[in-house]
Amino acid sequence: MPQPLSRIVSQLKSEPSRTGSLIVTVFGDAVVPRGGTVWLGTLLEFFAGLDIDGGVVRTAMSRLTAEGWFERTKSGRNSFYRLTRRGEQTFAAATRHIYDSPPSEWNGSFELLLIGSADDREQARTALRDAGFGSPLPGVFVAPSRIAVPDAAEGAIRLQASAGSDMARRLVAESWALERTAEAYRKFSASFAPLRFTMDRGEALSDSQAFTARILLIHHYRRIVLRDPQLPVELLPKDWPGRQARALCGEIYRLLLPGSERWLDDHATNEEGPLPPAGAALTGRFAGDAEPL
Repeated sequence: MPQPLSRIVSQLKSEPSRTGSLIVTVFGDAVVPRGGTVWLGTLLEFFAGLDIDGGVVRTAMSRLTAEGWFERTKSGRNSFYRLTRRGEQTFAAATRHIYDSPPSEWNGSFELLLIGSADDREQARTALRDAGFGSPLPGVFVAPSRIAVPDAAEGAIRLQASAGSDMARRLVAESWALERTAEAYRKFSASFAPLRFTMDRGEALSDSQAFTARILLIHHYRRIVLRDPQLPVELLPKDWPGRQARALCGEIYRLLLPGSERWLDDHATNEEGPLPPAGAALTGRFAGDAEPL
């Protein structure tokens, strides 16, 4: 295993168990584009390559299924998993957030939501955060206009407000913890830039290593970008590290895609046999992103 990939795997093992989160990454990144159903044995084979015990994987799958993310079917002694309808809807939104290019322009206005009840605020907080809203004050949520308001906040008072660039940047600084997100992007780039350098030098990865690297790449990137409101460029600090991290992620992803897809061709199955090939949407991921400097 190339040293940069070995270091990334070692870093994963040094963290608290994230098996459930890794399963979510495998489904969203690799299984959904190939029909959405996979044999448990395929997952066990992947996790065995990370030295994660099969019992830990089975426990994580049972927990995610009990929480309503997956549904299980059986054929003989074999178990197969696919997303529930709720899981499909959540994954569809996350897929757009991870792989589609973020907005580049701002129209000069914000969407303001006012929620008076503390209970209502608490119930809507996670959905609003995931949709890209920040909060400068208790009960006040803000996002650049054109962001869809989630159903959880349908009872909020809605206002449109315009702001000049200086005032807008102050509002952004008070509404989102951007420096924490920026630091996470810097750490991501520092961890994965050596892997790109290794591949640029022509050091080949096996198909298994390519799939492992692809899943860990998206696993780390997903954890940052889904917390990133992806504000228009005009509202972000200068030298925003998210741009470089996204370009780096897209470049590595494209390099890993052929080998990782071959691994899926050879090892991933569902009830009917090998997983069907992915559609054109897979190769369109990270399309249009600039190359990292």
